[in-house]
Amino acid sequence: MKNLTLKQLRYFEALARDGRFRRAADACAISQPALSMQIKELEQELGSELFERGAREVKLTPFGQTFALRVRDILRAVDELGEFARASRDSFLTRLRIGIIPTIAPYLLPAIINDLNKSFAGIQIEVRETQTGKLVQELAQGQLDMAIVALPVSEPSLTELELFKEEFVLVRRHEDGGKPVPEREALREMRLLLLEEGHCFRDQALSFCKVGPARPREIMEGSSLSTLVQMVGAGIGVTLIPEMAVPVETRSAHVSISRFPSPQPSRTIGMVWRNSTPMAKQLQEVAEAVRRSAEAMREQYAEG
Repeated sequence: MKNLTLKQLRYFEALARDGRFRRAADACAISQPALSMQIKELEQELGSELFERGAREVKLTPFGQTFALRVRDILRAVDELGEFARASRDSFLTRLRIGIIPTIAPYLLPAIINDLNKSFAGIQIEVRETQTGKLVQELAQGQLDMAIVALPVSEPSLTELELFKEEFVLVRRHEDGGKPVPEREALREMRLLLLEEGHCFRDQALSFCKVGPARPREIMEGSSLSTLVQMVGAGIGVTLIPEMAVPVETRSAHVSISRFPSPQPSRTIGMVWRNSTPMAKQLQEVAEAVRRSAEAMREQYAEG
């Protein structure tokens, strides 16, 4: 197999990930016929089919599934060679691929990008916002350099660094703002609005409220914190949101914010990256910049 190329492996990985030739071609910035030709040549070189081709999408064959695991290892190693060269050549970062979860991104990301641009002149920042499970997968595959998530992630291949803790607050109708804050047991009897499954913040809120499997009428779901807060303003129920979301999500909603008595519900925000990355020293510096951004934002919120 002398004719195997890294370009073909990257095309294969894109198609395996996206499942459609058009999306994979767009991701690789080539035409769909060119991608099809490269995949066909790769299959001919290997002597085995990698994909089952359907009318609208493709699926990996059993051989393709095994091949994909090897390809991801190869591409990750190649990417880390590039990172090693960059880390050896530069005392500062020139490119950073950041992953971040949706319950942090809208509130902290603008400050982070601003501070990173000040701390690392000329840095190129690429951002990926999605749920923790996907971020961990993309980190492992070398598609991201680091991610900002709620800890713990508990993935042996990743280094975790705690950045800060933040509390959750209760969001109720504006008219209920003067009422006593309900005990967590009482929250179970209310109509609780939560993010849809897959968001770690949902699990944290359920854990605090000690809510197990619930009937559909007891819990309503939304796709974003903004949706949940607007639903509360419309009188549909109550919700919990992280403290950093308060300034943004409550400025256009007719709601009240209340703090829980001690011990208050909270989460730990941190950074994760691959144990094997040669950029560990630079990522430590990034973590300090992120920590400063968060602290400045929290101080601004406290003053407001």
